[in-house]
Amino acid sequence: MQTLLKITNFASKTFSLWVLLFAYLAFQFPDTYKQFAPYIPYLLGIVMFGMGITLTFNDFGEVFKHPKSVIIGVIGQFVIMPSIAFFLAKAFNLPADLAVGVILVGSCPGGTSSNVMTYLAKGNTALSVACTTISTLLAPVLTPIIFYILASQWLEIDATGMFISVLKMVLFPIFLGLVVRAMFKKKITEISQTMPLLSVISIVLILAAVVAVSKDKIVESGLLIFGVVVLHNCLGYLVGFFSAKLLGLNIADSKAVSIEVGMQNSGLGAALAAAHFNPIAAVPSAIFSFWHNVSGPILANIFSNIKNDDKK
Repeated sequence: MQTLLKITNFASKTFSLWVLLFAYLAFQFPDTYKQFAPYIPYLLGIVMFGMGITLTFNDFGEVFKHPKSVIIGVIGQFVIMPSIAFFLAKAFNLPADLAVGVILVGSCPGGTSSNVMTYLAKGNTALSVACTTISTLLAPVLTPIIFYILASQWLEIDATGMFISVLKMVLFPIFLGLVVRAMFKKKITEISQTMPLLSVISIVLILAAVVAVSKDKIVESGLLIFGVVVLHNCLGYLVGFFSAKLLGLNIADSKAVSIEVGMQNSGLGAALAAAHFNPIAAVPSAIFSFWHNVSGPILANIFSNIKNDDKK
């Protein structure tokens, strides 16, 4: 078990490297990785199941202790990122499939890696976990609604179909994880420590499948969409932090909100895009998956040097 835990820790710490490596391999050998495309929803389900078996009632404690901070973080997640995505799609006059893809990843809940980044940034990790959990549980309703409002001018959107997809890919696996944890309390604590390894493998395979399927479109519009994704992510961090500060949160909480807003569940974005639209719509999510695991540690390092003010 100790060996497996060491492998898990190594894989988690070097996640960005694996994302980059397999994105490159999928680009060079697309036929090898295209075979994983039909399994994207199931791979995402594994990630969400892993989240489910690690959840405890303590994760919801921050909601009751500091509801204002959690509400700001969750609202910021579902307002700031979709709004920035819409603005960028308009400003850069993106083709319909790419515009839809950018708005889709912007409408997704926070990514689980935001919790680790908040910890490294010396932010309020409990707040980050609470925001990730609540935004993920709200995603089946809010993601399709927000996405429909902002993206329906580009393509026809089946909001009901997306609602059902998010239920299947997010809420059901999380619920299953909670049930398994309740049934095997003693054993599951040790097993849950290895779930990050399965999450890393699943997300890397999702990314590789999207890159393999969309290789030609990535070549055609790669630089443009990469620039848009970088702007989307960085503006999310920036607006998230200063919005939290303006609303009266302290530095530690503002760090958590900033990272929570800027880092998306790009696996969900890729899965929804692959299920409901042209595969090219999944490209922004794939690039986001790589980029926010590069920018996250950089921002965490910057934030860690900013002294927390815990007086408020």
